Amino acid sequence: MMATFDRLVVGGSVMSVRVAEPDGAGPHPGIVVTHHRGALDAFTCRFSDDLAAAGYVAAAPSFYHRRPDGEATQASMAALDDAEMIADMNATARYLGGRADVRADALGIVGHCMGGRAAFLGASTDGVYRACGIFYGGNIFKPWGAGNPAPFARIADISCPVIGFFGNDDDNPSPADVAALSAGFAGHAIRHSFHRYDGAGHAFQNFLGDNFREAQAKDAQVKLLVFLSSALGPGAG
Repeated sequence: MMATFDRLVVGGSVMSVRVAEPDGAGPHPGIVVTHHRGALDAFTCRFSDDLAAAGYVAAAPSFYHRRPDGEATQASMAALDDAEMIADMNATARYLGGRADVRADALGIVGHCMGGRAAFLGASTDGVYRACGIFYGGNIFKPWGAGNPAPFARIADISCPVIGFFGNDDDNPSPADVAALSAGFAGHAIRHSFHRYDGAGHAFQNFLGDNFREAQAKDAQVKLLVFLSSALGPGAG
């Protein structure tokens, strides 16, 4: 496994994309990894590397490329716009699909926290994905940026199976939010499986934070890889 950085131009701005590549020539399935508030930090990098070790080419775009260098991540996150994020994810998916070591017909999208929200948004605005993974994605019922609908309003446009992981002690998304999401998927006959963990709150898979819960994090990762293999084919490529 190796990791490199590439650069894509999106809307006139240069976006860094961290690409974790499996061993072997492939072609492999590809995953767009949508980062949490911490951007391409040690957690996002290790998550991407774990996907690569399982046989997936994992490309993680930096959504903050339009923001000033050195800006606090909270401020960068607050400035995000759904239309711009959609453009970033579309560009990353096209980049993956154009690589010789990636199967263009086997792309997924997975993210944590705000990245879980972004994964929902990406799957609802780009039909290229064959799998979507949402880790405790909050604010799915709220739009980011003027004139944009909330991601949830786009739910009918999701055409791939979805897996979700949530902590029952979380308040964004709350258990009620998770129930509403599940009902929305069911109402549109979208195949989905949600896993809810007692004793876990937000960001339970993030080993960098106080909310990390090792047992729940490992269980979720095993379930994610089984789901991806079923939806995209084995990661061995």
